[in-house]
Amino acid sequence: MSVPVLAVAGFLGAGKTTLLNHLLHNARGVRIGVLVNDFGAVNIDAMLVAGQVDAMASLSNGCICCAVDADEAADMLGKLAAVRPALDLIVVEASGVAEPGTLARTLITADDKRFHYAGLVLLVDATNPAAELAHAVRVADLLVLNKIDDAPDPDAVRAIIAEHNPRVPVLETNFARIDPTLLIDPPAGREPAAQMSLDELLHDEHDHPHVEYQSIEFGCDTPLNPRRFLEFLRQGPPGLYRAKGFVDFGAGHRYLLQLVGASLRLSKQRGAGTELVCIGAGMDADAVRAALQQCATEPADENAMLGVFKYVV
Repeated sequence: MSVPVLAVAGFLGAGKTTLLNHLLHNARGVRIGVLVNDFGAVNIDAMLVAGQVDAMASLSNGCICCAVDADEAADMLGKLAAVRPALDLIVVEASGVAEPGTLARTLITADDKRFHYAGLVLLVDATNPAAELAHAVRVADLLVLNKIDDAPDPDAVRAIIAEHNPRVPVLETNFARIDPTLLIDPPAGREPAAQMSLDELLHDEHDHPHVEYQSIEFGCDTPLNPRRFLEFLRQGPPGLYRAKGFVDFGAGHRYLLQLVGASLRLSKQRGAGTELVCIGAGMDADAVRAALQQCATEPADENAMLGVFKYVV
C-alpha cells in the first residue's frame, strides 16, 4: 500500500512544529512517520516532536530542497514507508529556509510505489508575513494562516493570498490548531495511541475547539463524463483541498478516487454509482454539487476516458 507524504512548509516562526505536534497529539489512531528537516547543527525540531511519533528520520545541516536530490529523498521516505506496522501518513516538516515550490517538486519526483506525494500545507504567520509570501502561496494546496488574533492587518494578508492563489483553501488559526481529519482519515477500528506528545507533557491546554472545515457529499447513479469531471477537478472549485470516494464513468470504469490539492490517484473498483466527499474551506456547496451534477448530464465521447488513465495506479 502506498503511504501518502504530506509536506509542511512555512517561513521561520510560522508554526510548523506547533502544527506537527498538534497533529501527533491528535492522531486518533493514525500511524504517523516524520521526516524532520532542520537547518542548523542542533536538530532541535527532532527533539520537539519525539514525544509521540511512530517512525522518524531527520536531515540536519541542510535543507531538503537543496541538500538532497529526488533519489536521496526517495531513499529516506522509502525507509519510513517500509516501517511495520505500516504507517498511514508521512509528514515532511521542511526547514524554515526551504523553498516550498522546490520542496514540492523534490517530493513529486521521488514519488514511487511505496509512497506518493499528498500535497503541501503552507503555514503563514499572520503577524509577520514574509516578503516571499506571494510566491509560496502559488504552490500551496492548503494554507494555514496562523496567529490570526494577533495580526495587525489580517485583511492585507488575506488580499495577498487571494491575489496570488484565489482557489487555495485558507484556515485561519491560533497555535496552528486545525482538525487533523482535514489531512487524513483515522483508520476504522484502530485504538488511539496512549503515548503523550511533548506539548502535552508540558501541560499545554488541549481542551479547545479546532478550526472547522467543510465536507460536501455528492451521489449519483448516472455515469459521469470523464473529461468534464477532470476539468472540474483542475479548475477548482475554490477552497477544495481533498476529495475522496468512488467515481463511476460507466462501462465498467468505476474508480476509488483520492485527491489532495492537485495530486489525483484512481484505482479500479467494482460496483456502480458515484459517491464523493469534497473537503475544504470557503467552498460554495451549492455550486460544487451543481458542477458535479453537470458532469452527469453531458454525454461522453468515445475518447473521453483517455485523460483518466494517467491517474490510475
